[in-house]
Amino acid sequence: MEHDSYTDDEIREILSLKRVAVVGMSKNDYKAAHYVPKYLSENGFDIVPINPTTDEILGKKCYDTISDVEGDIDVLDVFRPSDLVLPVVQEAIKKKPKVIWLQEGIHNLQAEELARKNGIKIVFNRCMLAEHQRLF
Repeated sequence: MEHDSYTDDEIREILSLKRVAVVGMSKNDYKAAHYVPKYLSENGFDIVPINPTTDEILGKKCYDTISDVEGDIDVLDVFRPSDLVLPVVQEAIKKKPKVIWLQEGIHNLQAEELARKNGIKIVFNRCMLAEHQRLF
């Protein structure tokens, strides 16, 4: 599976954005949806967990939906299966994040086109942790 066509400089610029809401963040520390945002948190990012099944992850208040998140979102980091991404992007558009980042293995053309049409950058099939480690 290919990934987006952003250059390393463009990915560095995206990674300079610090408020990251994480859709599908997990309480289970062995899952990527837990250890990736934990790594980001330990490296200066302000992580906002979104998971309707729990109240708190990593000591941070957990939100049920994107719409419930207070304040602006710089990057929406998505840990959901590719076939479930479109409704996430549809909801995200209302919050107007600067970037929607679909983690490694996640790719949905319809959702990606919708984000672009609404002026939101979309990164797909890349891991924020791996890209951060590679570029910084």
